[in-house]
Order: sequence, then C-alpha cells, then structure tokens
Amino acid sequence: MTGFVIRNTGSWYIVRTDDGQLFDCKVKGNFRLRGIRSTNPVAVGDRVDILPGTDGTALITEILDRRNYIIRKASNLSKQSHILAANVDLVLLVVTVAHPETSTTFIDRFLASAEAYRIPVALVFNKTDLYTVDDLRYMQAMMTLYRSLGYECIACSATRGEGLEPVQQLLADRTTLLSGNSGVGKSTLLNRLIPGLDVRTAAVSVAHDTGTHTTTFSAMYDVPTGGRLIDTPGIKGFGTFDMEREEVAHYFREIFQISADCRFNNCTHTHEPGCAVLAALDEHRIAQSRYTSYLSMLDDKDEDRYRPAHGG
Repeated sequence: MTGFVIRNTGSWYIVRTDDGQLFDCKVKGNFRLRGIRSTNPVAVGDRVDILPGTDGTALITEILDRRNYIIRKASNLSKQSHILAANVDLVLLVVTVAHPETSTTFIDRFLASAEAYRIPVALVFNKTDLYTVDDLRYMQAMMTLYRSLGYECIACSATRGEGLEPVQQLLADRTTLLSGNSGVGKSTLLNRLIPGLDVRTAAVSVAHDTGTHTTTFSAMYDVPTGGRLIDTPGIKGFGTFDMEREEVAHYFREIFQISADCRFNNCTHTHEPGCAVLAALDEHRIAQSRYTSYLSMLDDKDEDRYRPAHGG
C-alpha cells in the first residue's frame, strides 16, 4: 500500500493511504543503515510504501523518490540534518519585524537553502496590528528589498484575520510548508487558514519577546480550498547543511547574477580585485544585510552566531 506521511510524532508516523485509511507506522530498521545522516529519515510529505500488520499498525518499507525536500542542520547534532518536509510546492516563511524580531540573517539563510533545493518561498509578514509607525516603515523596506529579488511578500495580521486573502490564494491546490521562528504566529495563522483546526497557540514571552514552541511535531492538514499545509515546529536558528563554501553565492540571487562580471571565476566576493559584487555593494545595488548574511554563511562554523543571545 502507498500513502502520504501526514504526521510525525517522534518514533511513530501517521500515514494516510491513497484509499483514505490511516495507519500508525514504524520505520523498518534498515532505513537507518542506508547512510541517511538525518535525525528523521522519514519526513512529513513523503510518499511511502507500507506493510500493514495484524494489529492495525504498519511498517514503512520504502520511501518513494522525493521531488524535493528542505533540510537544515540538526540543532543538537551538527553532523546530522533535519528534513523539515518533503515534496513541497511552496514555503510560506512567516516573519515578524517585532514581537519577536526575525533577523534578516535567518531569513536569508532560509531563502538560500530553499533556493538550493529549488523550492519557491513567499514571505508572510505577520502581526501588523502590533507594529509602530517605525516598525511598519521597516517592514515596507524589507518587503521592497525581497520583492526586488523576486520573492512574493504579504503583510497580514493573523490575529485580526486581516490580509489573508493572498495567502489563501497561494495555498490552493499546492502542498505548502509553513515555517518560521518560534513566536511569529504560525499557529494563529494556521487556525485562520483552516477553520476548526484549533491548533494550540502560546503567548510571546514578555521578558525576552520570544516565542515558545507550541507545535511539537510536524503535521500535514487539508486546506478547505484544496491543497495541503504542513505545519512545523518553530525554529530558532537555521544552520545550512551540506553546502560547499563556493556554492553559497549561487543561492543569493542578486550576488549570483552580478558575480558573472567578476574578474576571477573562483571569486569569493570578499577581497578580490575586480570583484563585481563588492563594487555593487559599494554602489548600494546589493543590500548590506544580504551581503552580511552571505558572509555569515561563508564562515558557518559557529551555529550560535546568528541566534539572539537569549536563545529565542
């Protein structure tokens, strides 16, 4: 039997078969011996073959070829990866410019990883109801920057249900991954997009202005307008995985485009003479925040370098 993995609860996976049955599944042991250096060899969104047992549970015997997946460095084991989701058409990256603030480094790392796996990303700027005039000005500047790079940007307030129509249009007939830092309002947004779901939400910590994890495991939900939405636990940092140093520039759209004019083919865009990227930076054709993110990924040794000091 074949189906979709719709939930991961740690050691168990819930699979919905093509004929609509639900099975609690375990992974057949030999998966872990196949060199999959991942904390979760099976991810939500995977198409799998299962072998039902006599007790109503089943064994996942095969992962069918993935169309794509998005991956990050596992937070506890730096030599392992964590697959956020598989077989996705779009990522909605939920960000906030305050309460808490999503760093541009986090956004750029996420976008670069999605670029590496050829997955489109739309940025959803949530919590507009909480923003000051300065916050709104900063948000508009960020949206202008990312739109200029070709990323769709949407401003909304999930709490008030404002600005959600463009998000709903994006979800139709797609498998979409919902991701972002803890505390940006993903659960509130999910409850708005799928009425009656009632996913638990948590208040942002006033002391640190950071979120707390309310989603413990990844899960896939059917969207009323058609399509599927995969909810994932909030992530604090985004460690890129298995990306060679010389590849990093390829995943920053504007840097890659401008680098064609560099004097040297192997230019790292840090110090070389005749570097078109450094010239573009001086001329403000490349945003300083994007270049800073690029440098942080080149020097990706210390995972804590792009996390807020308080761990949020």
